[in-house]
Amino acid sequence: MAPPLIQLKDINLTFGGTPLLSGVELSVSSGERVCLIGRNGSGKSTLLKIAAGLVEPDGGSRFVQPGATIRYLPQEPDFGDHKTTLAYVEAGLGPGDDHYQARYLVEQLGLSGDEDPAHVSGGEARRAALARVLAPSPDILLLDEPTNHLDLPTIEWLEGELASRKCALVIISHDRRFLSNLSRSTAWLDRGQIRQIDRGFSAFEAWRDEVLAEEERDQHKLDRKIVNEEHWLRYGVSGRRKRNVKRLGNLHALRDQRRNYRGATGNANLAAAEAEKSGRLVIEAKNIAKTYGERKIVEGFSTRVQRGDRIGIVGPNGAGKTTLVHLLIGNDPPDSGTIRLGANIEMATLDQHRESLDPKSTLAEALTGGRGDHVMVGDKSKHVIGYMKDFLFAQEQRGTPLEALSGGERGRLMLARALAKPSNLLVLDEPTNDLDLETLDVLEEMLGDYEGTVILISHDRDFLDRVVTSVIAPEGSGRWIEYAGGYTDMLAQRGEDLSREAPKAAAPEEKKEAKAAAPAAAPKRRLNFNEKHALETLPKTMAKLQAEIAKQQKLLDDPDLYAKDRKKFDAASAAISKAQEELSAAEDRWLELEVLREEIEQA
Repeated sequence: MAPPLIQLKDINLTFGGTPLLSGVELSVSSGERVCLIGRNGSGKSTLLKIAAGLVEPDGGSRFVQPGATIRYLPQEPDFGDHKTTLAYVEAGLGPGDDHYQARYLVEQLGLSGDEDPAHVSGGEARRAALARVLAPSPDILLLDEPTNHLDLPTIEWLEGELASRKCALVIISHDRRFLSNLSRSTAWLDRGQIRQIDRGFSAFEAWRDEVLAEEERDQHKLDRKIVNEEHWLRYGVSGRRKRNVKRLGNLHALRDQRRNYRGATGNANLAAAEAEKSGRLVIEAKNIAKTYGERKIVEGFSTRVQRGDRIGIVGPNGAGKTTLVHLLIGNDPPDSGTIRLGANIEMATLDQHRESLDPKSTLAEALTGGRGDHVMVGDKSKHVIGYMKDFLFAQEQRGTPLEALSGGERGRLMLARALAKPSNLLVLDEPTNDLDLETLDVLEEMLGDYEGTVILISHDRDFLDRVVTSVIAPEGSGRWIEYAGGYTDMLAQRGEDLSREAPKAAAPEEKKEAKAAAPAAAPKRRLNFNEKHALETLPKTMAKLQAEIAKQQKLLDDPDLYAKDRKKFDAASAAISKAQEELSAAEDRWLELEVLREEIEQA
C-alpha cells in the first residue's frame, strides 16, 4: 500500500459540551478519491480545515508527506484585497506554476478574469475559488461543497476535470451523483468518529443502514444484559463476597456504557400542510414570451400542468429558470401569450434567496413570525419547540440569531416556513441547497407522498431523477422544451447535455433572408408523461367502471330487493352512484386529453 500523503491520527476537538471529534483518524494516499460523509453539524468542514492545517485540534497529530502540495476549497472564499478574479486565482500559484493554466481555467469556468471580487455572485465566487485550487495541479485537493452555487453544465464540467486528474481528492458534497461518479472510498463521520470503507459513495447508503441496524441490535443485547444483571443483584443467591463485588462492578460498567452511548441522530420529520385539492388543470400556458431588452428569456413556450405533476426546470445560471417559474405561477405577466391558473390553487413557495430573512431575528421569530410561541401548520397550532425538533433543531437554538446558522440549518428553516403553509402547489427554487443526505432522503419521500403539484428548480441530477415526472430545459434563444421523465431521461431524449451552446445570433444577411421566409415554428407541444399514461389507461378504467355500474344495476333491477335486504339495496345504490361519478370524471378527462392530442398532431 502506498504511503499516505496526509494522515490524521487520534484527532480530538471539543467546542464545549459533547466532543465534535473524538479519536478521528483519516489517511489519504496518492491518487485516492475519498468522499467525506456526515450529517450537517457533524464536523466535516472542521475536519477538512484540520487536514488543510487551518484549525488546530485539541489533541492528535497531522502528518503531511514532505514536498506534497495541498489546496483547500472553503465553502466561503476570502478574496482579500485582490482587485480582479484573475489576480485572486494567480495568487494561489506556487513557484514554477503555469500562469497560462490560471487564465485557461478562469475562462473554462465562464469568467473573464476582470470581475471585481467585491461584487461577484455566489456562483462566480465559487468558480473563481475552483480555478484558484485547480490551477497549481496540487497533489491533494480538499474540496468543501465544490458544487454549491454551480449550474448543471459547470458541475458536469468539474466532474470531468477532476476525473481526468491524478491528484488525491477528499470531497464533501450533498450531490449524490457527483460523489458516486468520483469517489472510490467513503469516510463516514458520525457522532465524532470515522468509519471507512474502500468503496465509493454508491455503496454508502446500504452500508450505513447495515451498520446502524447492527448497532441497534448490540444496544438491545446490552439492555437485556443489564436487565439480567439487575435481576441477579436483587434476587440472586448470595455467594462469595469477592465474586459479588466483581459482578456489581460489571453491572456499573454496563450502565456506564449504556449511559455514554450516543444514539444516531434522528431524521427530519418533513410534512407539507396540504390544502383542499386543486382542480385537475393547475396551469395552462399558451405560446408565452418574455424579453428583457434585446434578450429573449422565453419565446413561444406552451405547457399544461395537471394536478399531481412534478415538473423539474433545469438549465445554466442566467438561462431564465426563475423567470419562467414566475411566469407560470402568475407572478410576472408575459409579454405575449396567455397564462391560465386552475381553480382552488393554494401555493407555497421556497425562494433560493435565503438572505431575504432578517439575520438578526431569532430562529423562533422566523418560524412564528414574531408572534407568540406557536406555529400555524396548516390549520393546526403547534408549539415552536416541537416544530423545531421536526426539522432537527435543538431546543437550545430557539434564540439563535439567523446569522449564526449554518447553510444546512438555513435550508431546513426555509423548508419549515414553506411547508407550514397549506398548499396544493409547491414551488421550490433550489430546495436541496446545503441539505445533508438524510434530509434529502426525507424531502424526496415527502414530495412523493404530497398529493398536490410540484414545480422545482434544481441542479441536483439525482434528486431530479428520483422526484420529477417531466423536465423543462432551455434550447437557446428563449426556447424551452418539456421532456417526459427525469434528468437522465431528458438527456437520452435530447441527445446532448446542457452545456451545449445556444445558437449564435444570425448575421445581417441571414436576418434579411429570414424575413422573406416563413417564420420558424415555436417548439412543438408534446404530451407529458402523465398525459400519455392517462390516455393509455383511462379506456380500461372506464370499461371497469361501466362493468361495475352494470353489475350494481342488475341488483337494483330486482323490484323486491329493498324489502328483502335493505342494507344490500343501500350498498348497491351507493356503489352505482360513486361509479357513475368516477366514470363521468374519467370521460371528461379522456375527452380533454384526446382533444389536446389532436391539436398537437394538427399543429
